[in-house]
Amino acid sequence: MTEYPEKTCEIDRLIRHPKLVEAALAGRKNQQRRDGLYAYPGETFQLEGVTFKVTAVTRQLLGEMTDEDARAEGYPNMAFYRDLILKMHAGMDWNEDHPVWVHYFSRIEEQ
Repeated sequence: MTEYPEKTCEIDRLIRHPKLVEAALAGRKNQQRRDGLYAYPGETFQLEGVTFKVTAVTRQLLGEMTDEDARAEGYPNMAFYRDLILKMHAGMDWNEDHPVWVHYFSRIEEQ
C-alpha cells in the first residue's frame, strides 16, 4: 500500500502511555497499532527528547496478530496484549476481523 487516507490523529499521540514510552526508549517496542492512522512513513516523533522515525504503516486484522507482534508492541505475548487492551477499553469486544493500522518505527541514533 503506497497511498494512505487522511490521518485521524496527530503523530504526537501515537505513543502516550508511560510504560509504552519506556518500552520504546529501551528498544523493546517498535510497533504501535491504532484504529486510526496517526502517521505516514518517513515522519518523525519524539519521546522524552529521543527521535523516532515511522518506517512503515500497514493494515492488519487483530486476528492476524502473533506473539511476535505483541512483543514488538512491548508486551510479553498475545494473551497479555489482548487482555490488557480489553481492560483499557471497557465494553470492547475482541473482534479478530477488526482492521487496525500498524505503525512501525525505529529510533534515530544521534551522530
